[in-house]
Amino acid sequence: MTYTPKKFALGELQGLSQKQLDVHLALYEGYVKHVNLIHEKIQSLKNSKEDQYVINELRRRYAFEFDGMRMHEYYFEQLEGGAIVASNTEFLAALTKKYGGYDEFVAHLHECAGTRGIGWVVVYQDPVANLLHTVFVADHELGQLSGLPIILAIDLWEHAFMVDYVPAEKKNYVEAYLSNVNWNVVEERFLKAK
Repeated sequence: MTYTPKKFALGELQGLSQKQLDVHLALYEGYVKHVNLIHEKIQSLKNSKEDQYVINELRRRYAFEFDGMRMHEYYFEQLEGGAIVASNTEFLAALTKKYGGYDEFVAHLHECAGTRGIGWVVVYQDPVANLLHTVFVADHELGQLSGLPIILAIDLWEHAFMVDYVPAEKKNYVEAYLSNVNWNVVEERFLKAK
């Protein structure tokens, strides 16, 4: 299987420049490229019966590239269709149950995003407990909550904002990003995860 970079209908976004988006999308395309390269390299090594050690190391690297690809797809899909405010939805009811309301949920996202270092803020739906979980994931290939569907993903690696914001302004980037989220996309993910 060969993966192809997805195209995202982003339009003009508040607080995120086209240059920033172009840089970030190019990085995403690099993840897709490297997922495919690892597939190809493993196949070529298998066919030529080369050192199993090399194949094992490529398999270790695969999670980094694949999760980088997929997390960016979540990230950019949330921006498609322009900013749409969360309204009276099942997702809004679930986050109100967990956090007390939309404003409290956003405050919690900001608190998680304030964690020092690079990584992601990820909101999951646990269908077993019928509960949302918001966590900071430092490395996208490590620390994900096993088996839980991703509802929302915010990229906090510097490549996501350094064209428009310096590291000390990460909170401004998070605010700008959240102001562009299409909450209908998040709602659809939530309903699929139930």
